[in-house]
Amino acid sequence: MGFFERLNGTRRPPSGVTPRTAAEVRDAVLAVSGPGTPYRVRRAAPSEKADLVADWRIRHRSSGEDVDLRVSIRMRLDPHRREVRDLQERRSTTKGRLSATREYGRGPGFSVEWTYERGPDGRRRRVTSFDTRDLRNALREAVVGAGWTWRPRLLKL
Repeated sequence: MGFFERLNGTRRPPSGVTPRTAAEVRDAVLAVSGPGTPYRVRRAAPSEKADLVADWRIRHRSSGEDVDLRVSIRMRLDPHRREVRDLQERRSTTKGRLSATREYGRGPGFSVEWTYERGPDGRRRRVTSFDTRDLRNALREAVVGAGWTWRPRLLKL
């Protein structure tokens, strides 16, 4: 694997793993979301120009502002190359008392929110509320475990 592929986030399966069919990879990716996960993976609508879509919507209050963060990962399966191309998009809306902002981002990125609380021994410890890398890592492990290549895209699928 080249330097730029590693920098881009491309992950290849380890040698010796037999690649599965496209239907098996699709089922493995759809199985990532379950009753205990805060996100969902579904088949894409024709207007989304993808095969599968993973959605995660996070609403929380931070520093007196309401934050609405939406992360979506659109995936396209390429059975000839045995790879899954993905495009991650982030939409964020922050509303305060006197202002509101909107942000949009495309490509691999992440958002982490944490708070501090007192532990049983009385010391402060950091507690992670959410980490959007959890979704991307779970999808990538499902694809690479099925013997296919995970290839992130920056502009379009």
